[in-house]
Amino acid sequence: MTLQPITHPLLDRAGVRHGFFTRQGGVSTGLYEGLNTGVGSSDDPAAVAENRRRVAECLGGVPDDFAACYQVHSAVAHIAEAGWRGKRPEGDAAVTAVPRVICAVLTADCAPILLADAEAGVVGAAHAGWKGALGGVIEATVLAMTELGADPRRIVAVVGPCIAQASYEVDAAFQARFVDADPGSSRFFAPGAAADRRMFDLPGFVLERLEQAGVGEAAWTGHDTRTDAAEFYSNRRAYLNGEPDFGRMMSAISLG
Repeated sequence: MTLQPITHPLLDRAGVRHGFFTRQGGVSTGLYEGLNTGVGSSDDPAAVAENRRRVAECLGGVPDDFAACYQVHSAVAHIAEAGWRGKRPEGDAAVTAVPRVICAVLTADCAPILLADAEAGVVGAAHAGWKGALGGVIEATVLAMTELGADPRRIVAVVGPCIAQASYEVDAAFQARFVDADPGSSRFFAPGAAADRRMFDLPGFVLERLEQAGVGEAAWTGHDTRTDAAEFYSNRRAYLNGEPDFGRMMSAISLG
């Protein structure tokens, strides 16, 4: 099956290879059915390796071309001068100015962000869950790109499939943590079903952080990972269903 990742006009116009890969087109079975690329899952390692090979091939490369971190919900962004050949330094973003290097992140509700400055020839990928987004991973990614010659005003960024506000229930203490760090963030919370529950707009918050970081233009693809089990893996859905684990989707970008 030919992979058909989600792409976006902002990145198409930048002339970069990219894709927000869904769970379609892989060889994993059972709980992980489809294109599970999560090496940290309990899936068959051979199936995960084949799925990652298919993603790399779709972007014109091989798995050794990946620059993909061991994700820890941090604000650490790495500059990749070559593919990492299977090594995974701790962090949550990778940027490069080298053709064929595939910057990639894994998600299953968190927000994947793909970024490009076409004029400078710099691309990046960031993993932004609530903790990373609040902690500064977006700003760190933009800074790393500027170190390679990018200008934030020229950077375009696309937020991929992630958990949407209607699916993301949190408690009042969660909201308080955000408001304490960023008083303006209260607008990304709506009342929940109970007095002490809130609904958090992760993609909206991420888009605001991109704007605050000076990014010239940004958009969200609009896909909610929790509600579409056929297309997306979801940590929240797995938890609500009492499932012991879940697959991970890859989002990746390359200069070609």
